[in-house]
Amino acid sequence: MGIEAPSVPVLGQALKRKEDPRFIQGQGRYLDDIKLTGMLYMALVRSPYAHARIVKIEKQRALAVPGVLAVVTGEDLAGLGLHWMPTLAGDKQMVLATGKVLFQYQEVAAVVAESRAAAYDGAAALDVEYDALPVLVDAKRALDADAPLLRDDREQKNNHIWHWESGDSMATAAAMAKAEVIVKQDVYFPRCHASPLETCGCIADMNKATGRLTLYVTSQAPHVYRTVLALVAKLPEQMIRVVSPDVGGGFGVKVGVYPGYVVAVVASIVTGHPVKWVETRTEHLGSTAFARDYHMNVELGATKEGRVQALRVHTLADHGAFDSQANPSKWPAGLFNICTGSYDFAAAFVDVDAVYTNKPPGGVSYRCSFRVTEASYLIERAMDMLAAELKMDPADLRRKNFIPPERFPYTTPLGWTYDSGNYPANFEKALTLIGYDDLRREQTERRARGELMGIGISSFTEIVGAGPSAQFDILGLKMFDSAEIRIHPTGKALARFGVRHQGQGHETTFAQIVGSELGLPAADVLVEEGDTDTAPYGLGTYGSRSTPVAGGAAALCARRIREKAKKIAAHLLECGEHDVEWADGKFRVAGAPERVVTMQDCAFAAYTNPPPGLEPGLEATYYYDPPNFTFPFGTYVAVVDIDPGTGEVKVRRFLAVDDCGVVINPMIVDGQIHGGLTEG
Repeated sequence: MGIEAPSVPVLGQALKRKEDPRFIQGQGRYLDDIKLTGMLYMALVRSPYAHARIVKIEKQRALAVPGVLAVVTGEDLAGLGLHWMPTLAGDKQMVLATGKVLFQYQEVAAVVAESRAAAYDGAAALDVEYDALPVLVDAKRALDADAPLLRDDREQKNNHIWHWESGDSMATAAAMAKAEVIVKQDVYFPRCHASPLETCGCIADMNKATGRLTLYVTSQAPHVYRTVLALVAKLPEQMIRVVSPDVGGGFGVKVGVYPGYVVAVVASIVTGHPVKWVETRTEHLGSTAFARDYHMNVELGATKEGRVQALRVHTLADHGAFDSQANPSKWPAGLFNICTGSYDFAAAFVDVDAVYTNKPPGGVSYRCSFRVTEASYLIERAMDMLAAELKMDPADLRRKNFIPPERFPYTTPLGWTYDSGNYPANFEKALTLIGYDDLRREQTERRARGELMGIGISSFTEIVGAGPSAQFDILGLKMFDSAEIRIHPTGKALARFGVRHQGQGHETTFAQIVGSELGLPAADVLVEEGDTDTAPYGLGTYGSRSTPVAGGAAALCARRIREKAKKIAAHLLECGEHDVEWADGKFRVAGAPERVVTMQDCAFAAYTNPPPGLEPGLEATYYYDPPNFTFPFGTYVAVVDIDPGTGEVKVRRFLAVDDCGVVINPMIVDGQIHGGLTEG
């Protein structure tokens, strides 16, 4: 009856990525490929000082540069009430500095010109006089009585941002007092910056005739940008359209709203022209959101036999000049309290103090600052320290302390409920594949000859899928996500999402989810993202949340469509709805498997022959608020050879064994793991 449905499910197949041919053939459309009629260009003037008073800004020389049309300063924005903007954490950040600058490369002024070259020439010609102030770059000095006060705009006249605790401090102290062995160490996880192929940038286009702003921007979270711009620029939100074209890598650095975007919007409003701003690589590394920069003190208590008992961690978090972490209200330190990892602790306590310094502000850059990266490093370092103290093989110590699979769902002493896992099986598979026992024997023999060979083991439990709105938000926006699916009369589907990919393969992955739920080939599902005028509201792509949250929305949205299609199927099969069952991607009559209709049949009937009283059409929208995070896990093993004379390290082997739950597309999963391993 009608068009034939696929005979096999599309979920779990290693389909080639649908989006790749377009990019391979050079048909990607990135921000800098967009050129609008009458477009002007903007360059930002940035501070050479990390901390200084702005004495004066003189515009004359810059305005005299051929092609320069305007110079915008913080004082100009203050006159419009636009000199402050909210960060993702709800702090205030200067759009263009007024009074003083708080980090090197902070935005001080903007120059708008007829060409990019003229804009940068004008920026170089702008006269800014500074009065240097004492600089604070050491987070450990931030709370000293004689430390320079950075944020004199705050009522709280010190550099402390917040204090946060997780776990039971008294139970942990009691368990630590009973511990037979305690290992301690101060660990510094240094600051790093993501560096995607494409830097950040935007084109702001205010249409004077319609009063509507279109912002083309390199964004991982277009809807969040629209809401922030509505709040900052005081524009009605329905009069703002944010378009995220193809994005050349993100790594979290393109989640936050940067001052350049707001200034470009103002410049377009003032000049009546589209205004493009694209940062240089130097600007990108000097001012966009960083990751890490945490001083961590860890104590781990255990028995002499190596059973872990208690974990206590204090962290000093350097947030730079503004608190820009995308941290939820309930977890201001992010998800760092996943730091008990894969191990069965009786008690644990974590406390974190965040401070301001004269550095660029943070964000969710590079594997989501304050998430599993620091937490895994911390606990795995502590486990290796304990193994060394007890003269125990690091593998045996881990075997002794993994959470047993029969204990799941498992609630950690720091409050997370792990849904499922089999850590011992994952661990043993990794050691078997790498040939661990043989490697240890080889290591012993080589050390006897004065040769250096290292074997490193690390197990992790990650927390992804931000997130449940009961626990997670950004600027008060709950961390749900969305899907909208429309089935056309011929059985082809259009699926739109509130997330935005930067290479993860959403066009393929989401098509497989929708196709599997609706009995459609993945090739028949077109996936669209990145335009706030057409996509349902979503919180964006970062922190490994797209598939667990937006993918969950896709599945539930498709099931909502399937429920309506079931009514149509009953109409076509001339039976009661209760007699219709869904199996193998088709509707059939229970007990009469030869009586079958496909989703394509139902789609055509939805527009041409719907049952009496049923609304025509076949489409749905779903906003998914997950009940919990997801907790993938794995084991990595590295084998290195070290030249004792030069210290040169060569990685001989590196093995990753990951358990990410249901695999939608094995090829894409493998690609993500290979990419992650390549980056380190």
